Amino acid sequence: MIKQIVCTIAFIALSVQLTAQQSITVEDIYTGAFRTEGLQSLNSLKNGTEYLVLNYNRNRTQTLDTYSYLTGEKTGTLVSSEDVEMPIQNYILSKDEQQVMLISESTAIFRRSSYDVVHVYDLKTKKLTAVADKAVRSPQLSPDGTMVAYVFENNIYIKNLVSGATTQATTDGIVNKLINGVTDWVYEEEFAFVDAFAWSPDSKNIAFMSFDESAVPEFSMDVYGDGLYQSPYVFKYPKAGEKNAVVGLHVYDLLSRKRKEINLNRNEEFYIARMAYAPSGKLAVQVLNRHQNVLDFYYVDGSGKASIAFTEKDKAYVDVTDDLTFLDDGSFLWTSEKSNYRHIYLYDANGKEKKQLTSGNWDVTAYYGYDAKNKTIYYQSTEDGSINRSVYAIGLNGKKKTKLAAAAGTNSASFSQNFTYFINTFSSATEPPVYTLHNAKDGKKIREIKNNKQLEQELGNYELAKKEFSTININGNDLNMWMMKPANFDPANKYPVLMFQYSGPGSQQVTNSWYGANDYWHSMLANKGYIIVCVDGRGTGFKGADFKKVTQNELGKYEVEDQIAAAKKLGAMDYVDASRIGIWGWSYGGFMSSNCILQGNDTFSTAIAVAPVTSWRFYDSIYTERYMTTPQENASGYDENSPMSHVNKLKGKYLLVHGSADDNVHVQNTMRMVEALVQANKQFDWAIYPDKNHGIYGGNTRIHLYNKMTDFILNNL
Repeated sequence: MIKQIVCTIAFIALSVQLTAQQSITVEDIYTGAFRTEGLQSLNSLKNGTEYLVLNYNRNRTQTLDTYSYLTGEKTGTLVSSEDVEMPIQNYILSKDEQQVMLISESTAIFRRSSYDVVHVYDLKTKKLTAVADKAVRSPQLSPDGTMVAYVFENNIYIKNLVSGATTQATTDGIVNKLINGVTDWVYEEEFAFVDAFAWSPDSKNIAFMSFDESAVPEFSMDVYGDGLYQSPYVFKYPKAGEKNAVVGLHVYDLLSRKRKEINLNRNEEFYIARMAYAPSGKLAVQVLNRHQNVLDFYYVDGSGKASIAFTEKDKAYVDVTDDLTFLDDGSFLWTSEKSNYRHIYLYDANGKEKKQLTSGNWDVTAYYGYDAKNKTIYYQSTEDGSINRSVYAIGLNGKKKTKLAAAAGTNSASFSQNFTYFINTFSSATEPPVYTLHNAKDGKKIREIKNNKQLEQELGNYELAKKEFSTININGNDLNMWMMKPANFDPANKYPVLMFQYSGPGSQQVTNSWYGANDYWHSMLANKGYIIVCVDGRGTGFKGADFKKVTQNELGKYEVEDQIAAAKKLGAMDYVDASRIGIWGWSYGGFMSSNCILQGNDTFSTAIAVAPVTSWRFYDSIYTERYMTTPQENASGYDENSPMSHVNKLKGKYLLVHGSADDNVHVQNTMRMVEALVQANKQFDWAIYPDKNHGIYGGNTRIHLYNKMTDFILNNL
């Protein structure tokens, strides 16, 4: 009898051992153990029934293959790397789908820009043509497929694919002085585009922007490399209140080979935030004043005359979007948050508002396009709650709204060119991404394309903390919040809390979507005995423009007040140890965590700031002035909310981290913060990652960084 009991106990112990869940490690996260299956980037063909995928094959070749939407079966191959005897890294299909521009080598410059080696492959004749004998920037096929325009050393060139001749359209480009056809650093980063030229629909003209940056101050940072001496990297970077590049608008006539500067009749500094040709041949140009609170929508006619079609104003700022679609009669669709929420509007050809097509206390979060045949608009919105995303269709008359994809979580759509089908990507905080094909007319599911069931099964072997969504009432607002608790959570115990946030204008961290790398790290920490909390405070997005823009001229005031108040409210909970509340963040989140441990020094005991802004005086003009105006106009807003103004208040444990080659938030921010802390005789920890940019990655860098942060939390919180 005794022997039988011993055997039973041994069996139970073995079963527990076999089913015990593994602990997540930083190495698991950053070596891809939890990587989700996704769809390769696809482009719809004009027929709407097929799409293109660039496949990377096991034999180290690349093929540009066509597939059926309906079945998912491969229907053909347009070109392979074996055909052209070079690698294919990326491609651009011509408008008539008779040619494909192939990129065989690409070297990154900044966030969105690159130098590319480019060829054009004729799908009928199988002829391969080199666009240039060097790496170029921003290659664009003409609408008629006979030419490619590109930028080299700040000048625009045009390659004629028929004759083989190359024309240099501009000659005044000089590095770090004048740019033609591509954006400068600050435009690329803050207006989110690089190509600063556009072909006219008839392929006879190229509209382009120029940037005279000769008066823009230079920023220099050392690159250490592995040689005996470091080398300086120098580029133009306008900080808040400093000289911007002077932007100009031009049209180059390919027949006469002459350029004309367009007079926008402006007597103040301005930005050209977007430009695009309408099908009619008119050039539509969106121009902002330097404060970015007045947007003028211009038309430029064939003679070069510019006139303002309409103006949009805001007390704070006007957001720029790409949500512009011209209809056959010249009218156009446009999104705006002038009603406090972002909605879709119809304007006539002259720029007069005809109708608001969507309305309600929710935001249109993505505009997918317009089906002219069925007079239907497709979009994504927060109609099912600000942390969720759903896909809808609505008629051009604002009627017959149809919900196409609305499972509780995040739905996003990719439509075929003729709007026959869409591929829906769905995920939630409890379900990894699932890809399904749907009928665009009614949203009916046709088939499942791909799921992540295998990942779900593998995650069953790990201790994965779940997100619990709720709201927390802070300073009169119900703020979105999620919380992760330890797997063995006991409400009778007291737990330390680590808060995570970003908090920048219009941002959102509390979303009902699948886990990212930080979520797995937070789960790891939760199961080491911490409660992890994220709160989206005032200034964040998708709760109306008034909620988002309350922080105007005071970045870091209301957001910090909300995080401190939330921490105090959490500290009052029975199962929270109010003496052990920490906070961390990256970039804007690092600016916030720094302010929180200083201004909330009786609330937060620990903070980590990664790549933080420590004074908005150090950051770029376009982003900073959008929310703060200039330091000359708003010195108190800049200085009173700077962490450097509060270093003498530091009581807790503080870790400061930066990459030395951060071209975005310069390491200057951390160096100045360090000096301020030293002069205040405050002890802190810090780490500099040599030659790493704002993302602080490469090799083992992320693993090292997150292990450092893990140890800091375990030892100090």
